Amino acid sequence: MDTKHLTCIGCPLGCQITVAMAGGKVTSVTGNTCPRGDAYARKEVTNPTRIVTSSVRVSGSRTGAVTVSCKTRTDVPKSKIFNCVHDLVGISVPAPVKIGDVVKVNVAGTGVDMIATKNVE
Repeated sequence: MDTKHLTCIGCPLGCQITVAMAGGKVTSVTGNTCPRGDAYARKEVTNPTRIVTSSVRVSGSRTGAVTVSCKTRTDVPKSKIFNCVHDLVGISVPAPVKIGDVVKVNVAGTGVDMIATKNVE
């Protein structure tokens, strides 16, 4: 039996969770104080994912802003984080940019779009 120890990030409590696994499958989750901890632990040990944040260049901004912050619309496999960031190199979007605008479709072939997280005029 394999055991993994995690700090839950499902809520602000930061519970210390222990996950027992056998044959690559979760057999028990202990230490969580809410259902989110159980769900987080199961996903983290079998298929970890993350939201990726970054920034891309903006051309033609009236306010002088040269970048806009962005993030993946949903989480992507943890193994694809660096691919996502690398896929943004050289990207430039024209102003104006609004929150939620797609700045890169299907980033790094993940099927997830990268979207703006602030407005730039």
